[in-house]
Amino acid sequence: MDRIDRRILSILQEDCTVPVAEIGRRVGLSTTPCWRRIQKMEEDGVITGRVALLDPTKVNAKVTAFVAITTSQHSEDWLKKFADVIQEFPEVVEFYRMAGQVDYLLRVAVPDIEAYDAFYKKLIAKIEISDVSTTFAMEQIKNTTALPLAYVAAEKPRADN
Repeated sequence: MDRIDRRILSILQEDCTVPVAEIGRRVGLSTTPCWRRIQKMEEDGVITGRVALLDPTKVNAKVTAFVAITTSQHSEDWLKKFADVIQEFPEVVEFYRMAGQVDYLLRVAVPDIEAYDAFYKKLIAKIEISDVSTTFAMEQIKNTTALPLAYVAAEKPRADN
């Protein structure tokens, strides 16, 4: 991946609806080589999807809860069952297996505390968990889906520049 690929990714992370011709203009390529680069990054799994980002308030999902889960179960079978259970909950927008004192961390988006309580009750009815600790976000200070690209290893410039 060279600096042009990184610039293309930067543009797409900011707005994936920018036409390929415009992306090419911004990075100094004609449309076809730019399109080929994007296709290659999709084939290589660098670009994994293109989505629309929604305003949580406008879709009534304005409360963000971070749910720290600890369990005494550490088998692969339990993890698979837990992951399958979590897939059933559209409220869970992020799900991580952690290192440290917390085993799993969920980010949950719901309209209000009552909806969170309903989610919690459904969750604990479906799977045994040792401890659940929830914190609620009061204010979102920063939110981005853009990953930092400065860490991408630089390669030699490609021939289609």
